[in-house]
Amino acid sequence: MAARAGSLVAAVLAHSGRLDKEHLGTRVGRLSRRVEELKGEVCNMINKKYSEFLPSMQSAEELVAQVDGLSSNIDLLRASIENEVQRDLNVAVAEFTELKQQLERDTLVLSVLKKLQEFDRAIKEHKTALLEKKYIAAAQQLEKARGSLRNLESRKGFELKILRALGTELTVQTQNMLCHLGEEWQKLIVWQLPPSKESSLEAVVHSELHLHTMPSKEEEVAGPPVASVLQALAVLGELHTRLKAFGQLLLKYILKPVISYPSLQPLTEERPDVLILRFKSEEPALDQSSPMEVFDKIKLIFEVLHKYLLNVPLEQPGEDRKDGRVTLAELLGELIWEELSNCLVQNCLVNSIPSNSSKLEQYTEVIKSTEEFEKALKNMQFLKGDTTDLLKYARNVNSHFASKKCQDVIAAARNLMTSEIHNTVKITPESCVTLPQLPDPASGDHSKMQKPSNLLHNGTVNLEGETRLSQYTFSLPTCRISSSVEQLMELVYQTLLEATVSTDQCCVQLFYSVRRIFQLFYEVVPTYHKESLQKFPQLAAIHHNNCMYLAHHLLTLGHQFRYRTTNILSNGAASFVDLVPAFRRLGMECFKAQMRVQKGEILERLSSARNFSNMDDEENFRAANKAIRQVLHQLKRLGQVWQDVFPVNVYCKAMGTLLNTALAEIVTRIVALEDISAEDADRLYSLCRIMVEEGPQVFTPLPEEEKNKKYQEEVPVYVEKWMTFKELMIILQANLQEIVDQWADGKGPLAAEFSAAEVKSLIRALFQNTERRAAALAKIK
Repeated sequence: MAARAGSLVAAVLAHSGRLDKEHLGTRVGRLSRRVEELKGEVCNMINKKYSEFLPSMQSAEELVAQVDGLSSNIDLLRASIENEVQRDLNVAVAEFTELKQQLERDTLVLSVLKKLQEFDRAIKEHKTALLEKKYIAAAQQLEKARGSLRNLESRKGFELKILRALGTELTVQTQNMLCHLGEEWQKLIVWQLPPSKESSLEAVVHSELHLHTMPSKEEEVAGPPVASVLQALAVLGELHTRLKAFGQLLLKYILKPVISYPSLQPLTEERPDVLILRFKSEEPALDQSSPMEVFDKIKLIFEVLHKYLLNVPLEQPGEDRKDGRVTLAELLGELIWEELSNCLVQNCLVNSIPSNSSKLEQYTEVIKSTEEFEKALKNMQFLKGDTTDLLKYARNVNSHFASKKCQDVIAAARNLMTSEIHNTVKITPESCVTLPQLPDPASGDHSKMQKPSNLLHNGTVNLEGETRLSQYTFSLPTCRISSSVEQLMELVYQTLLEATVSTDQCCVQLFYSVRRIFQLFYEVVPTYHKESLQKFPQLAAIHHNNCMYLAHHLLTLGHQFRYRTTNILSNGAASFVDLVPAFRRLGMECFKAQMRVQKGEILERLSSARNFSNMDDEENFRAANKAIRQVLHQLKRLGQVWQDVFPVNVYCKAMGTLLNTALAEIVTRIVALEDISAEDADRLYSLCRIMVEEGPQVFTPLPEEEKNKKYQEEVPVYVEKWMTFKELMIILQANLQEIVDQWADGKGPLAAEFSAAEVKSLIRALFQNTERRAAALAKIK
């Protein structure tokens, strides 16, 4: 503070250089006093702060001293723990762990010894019970021993060599008891079967079942009852196997033969200690037993079995059994009922389904008999209360009738589809397919519907004005179709007629079966006859006609039955028109494939003509002539094969297309020649003349020769390149001027068949390079 005051005084003096000494002295005095005052205040402030800080500092020093003491104690305690306590603790933990492990081993050994004791006690008690023929107790002791052994084997990390010996002992005792039970079972149920294992009628007649389930007076005292044997087998889990084998023999030699052979009659013979079940054979009244007769025979068999065997109650715990008790009849029913009911359906009920809808009402007797049969089996506990598969089948007779009818129809249709195609019948506009008599569409509930147009006596329809259509306008042209296809259409009409008098459900099923017939034809015939259709042109033609014939009927098939089918189908739904394009395409694709094959053979034969070049060479000329002859022979052969098969218009178009292929190939090859000598031109002309003279002769669509001249004269109509070919022949024999005249400035007949470039090419090949040729070429443009 003194330094600060001095500097302040010096600054003042320096600033006020002109102050006088007196005034300066006064000012210095003031400042000095002020400095002293400030010095006193500062000292007071410091003393005050120090007096407050000193106690805090002393407290902190005391705490530091205490912390240092505690830290020293902690270090001493840590050293003591590490050196003495930790060592003692480790020793204690090790001792505790060892004692614990020893306790666990001792506990495990004790439990094992207890299980071994239980196993040994159970085996001893089992042997005692078995000697006394107390089979249920013996079986229970075996199961108890098995549980003890299973418990021992489940202990992981604990293996004893004795367990294998115990398992062997248990197996031996089990098999020994099963052997005893098997002997008892064979005494109770004895089958006397023929040497042959086949269940033929003769074998079944000589088969017998002996039931010794009613013990004699001696056995009642000494021997076990049947319930004891069965219960012991159930405890050991062997009853299912024994009962299953019994059920299969019962099905094979008793139940199924009763269903399959109408001549079998079951016989029972009761003796004091045995019941004998056998058969006798009688001449049946019918080839197949009625369901009522079969049900009566089976009920008789089950009543006997129930009385002497199947009414034994057993302890058989299960999820569906509240009290755990079940009779042997219920167990046997679970094993064989499904197979038995299927056999009853397939070999009995199916055969009883009527083949005609008029007999469906008589089937109520079968339904009633089925109800009584199932009720009787339920009373004997052979069936559960909710088992009605057999009855459901019988009650659903309408559906089964429709299904059976549909199956028969489909099977018949498939047989027709896989029969030979070449057996044909001729279809003409005058011919009429044999159709069933259909009822009047204006009768019944459809009287108010629109009636079909009235036909006049000559088959034409009366239209507006005086115009009349021919009676053959919508008829299929004359051709040949497979007789099997005609029969197929008759089957279709008969099936649809059956649908009109059936129930709604049956009507719908039969309708869709008819659709399935056509779908099968589309899928089966091209596949089944694939090789024949590819190899034989005649069969391809017949298949084409078959498809067109079916498509022709499909157009109106649904309309003919429109007013006679169920309401579901009567409003236009029962239509087959959607199948028409597919059948037309099917026939055309097969025919086109055969046409491609024939075209390929024609082109292959013409390929051996050596391009019709150098005809002055004798060998080349013979090769070309041979190729022409082969083509004509092929066409004539096809004409004979397709004669009277195709409709005339189809025949002519097909033959015209093939002949056109040959002519077009010849024209192309000749036009491509670069040099044609005069001799070449003459020989080419002679080859072309063969085609022109003999080509029309391949058109023989009808067997009557004189009727074919009309179509042979119309060859240009069916052969596109006919006039082109004739113009080529003219060029081969014409001079330059004649060719120019034929061209006629692009307006002549030659210009109608050839392009300017083709005509120029022929002129250059036929004529030498002269001024006249150049002038002629100049005019061809």
